[in-house]
Amino acid sequence: MEVSQIDNPVILNLVWLLVGALTGAVIVFLSKKFYTDSKINATNLKIQEMLKKAKDDAEGLLKEAHLEAKEQLVELKKELEKRFQKETREKRDELLKYEQRINAKEAKNDKKADTLEKREKVITEKEQEIEVLKAETESLKKQQVERLEQISGLSMNEARNHILSTIEMELQGEIAKKVKKAEDEAKETADRKAKWIIATAVGRCAIDHNVDSMVTVVNLPDEDMKGRIIGREGRNIRTLESLTGISIIIDDTPQAVVLSGFNAIKREIARISLEKLIRDGRIHPARIEEVVAKTTSEIEQTIHEIGERATIELGVQGLHSELITLIGKLHYRTSYGQNQLQHTVEVAKLSAIMAGELGADVQLAKRAGLLHDIGKVITSEAEGSHAIIGADLARKYGEPPKVVNAILAHHEECVPETVEAVLVGAADAISASREGARFETIEAYVKRIDALEKIAGSHDCVAAAYALQAGREIRVIVKPDMADDNTAAKLSHDIKAKIEHELEFPGQIKIVVIRETRAIEYAK
Repeated sequence: MEVSQIDNPVILNLVWLLVGALTGAVIVFLSKKFYTDSKINATNLKIQEMLKKAKDDAEGLLKEAHLEAKEQLVELKKELEKRFQKETREKRDELLKYEQRINAKEAKNDKKADTLEKREKVITEKEQEIEVLKAETESLKKQQVERLEQISGLSMNEARNHILSTIEMELQGEIAKKVKKAEDEAKETADRKAKWIIATAVGRCAIDHNVDSMVTVVNLPDEDMKGRIIGREGRNIRTLESLTGISIIIDDTPQAVVLSGFNAIKREIARISLEKLIRDGRIHPARIEEVVAKTTSEIEQTIHEIGERATIELGVQGLHSELITLIGKLHYRTSYGQNQLQHTVEVAKLSAIMAGELGADVQLAKRAGLLHDIGKVITSEAEGSHAIIGADLARKYGEPPKVVNAILAHHEECVPETVEAVLVGAADAISASREGARFETIEAYVKRIDALEKIAGSHDCVAAAYALQAGREIRVIVKPDMADDNTAAKLSHDIKAKIEHELEFPGQIKIVVIRETRAIEYAK
């Protein structure tokens, strides 16, 4: 059966076809492999040829680069040689020029040395000639001096001294005349200038003067009001007097009561309080206490406002608030009837005007003038003169040392250190002495001065006593053989105590005790 299948022509054909296909595939595969191998061999040959060619080209390029580098090196070497030769030539030329200049200078110096040598020789010859002439001159001078001494009968030193003494006497006379003339002219000019400055200052300073009294009159609406002011068993008037410290005088004066007291601030508080009570109609101790307390607060505010107005009027800035309040209190204080605030403002204005005329510090003069009497406000509360108290207050509240010195110096408590301090003292004297500024009868003034001198002269050891500065100072001269230094100090204290006990006087009085000793001998 298998033989029969193989012998089948169809299958046989298929077998042969399969064998042929396989054979063809083998042949194609072998042919492709042969073609690929031949192509690879050809490509390898070509690559080898390209590599050989590239190697040959690289060697050629390397040789060309080497040759080109050698040519550039040769060119660079030639260029460097040319540049070196050029620089060398320039240096050589420069050195030649420098050498030529040095040679020229050496030749010039040689020429100068020859000239100097010749000149030195000439100078030496001239010096020799001068020495000869000098010797001849000295000889002639000596002969002339001897001849003059023979003629005058005086030696040279005697003649020189005589001439010098004569010239000195003549010069001293002329100098004395010129000094005297200059002093007279200066004094005359100074007096005239001072009078002109004072007159100008007084003329430009317009301050009204009013005289304050020690009493205040309060008008009443009717006579019945007097009884209501007195109150039952006098309780109202006693309350008012105890609270204000002012005496209330109720007499036969129609529709008026009088308030009496030295303290103007308390008197003003009593006046305003009484007028408020009269208008209100309710007058009893409780109401009086309420009104007096309220009025006191209002017066304190008013005092500060018055001080501020004064500083604004004068243009003085930077004052401490306490100083402004003290300035306001000056409005309620008087001296010989002159209102102290008006006096203070006037002194400040006068000081400023005179400072402006003299080219001094106007603001300093104005400030010191405004504060010069500030110590008078609390003289009853502190020890010492009002100038010392005022200076302490100014120092306490930060015022400059120049202002403090001016306050002290205006009553000679110390030496004035500035022109402004002197001007404040002068302005104070002018304001106090102006017509109508203060009042005191001539009889009272003379009696007070006489009493001062009598009190001071009542001691055995006193040689003389003089009242100065309108009674503000008294100078006592003691006998040196009857009083030593300790006695003089005790004497000033005794005179002070006696004046305070026996006299009434405004302000303060300065007591100066002077003890002078002299030792005299005669040489025979």
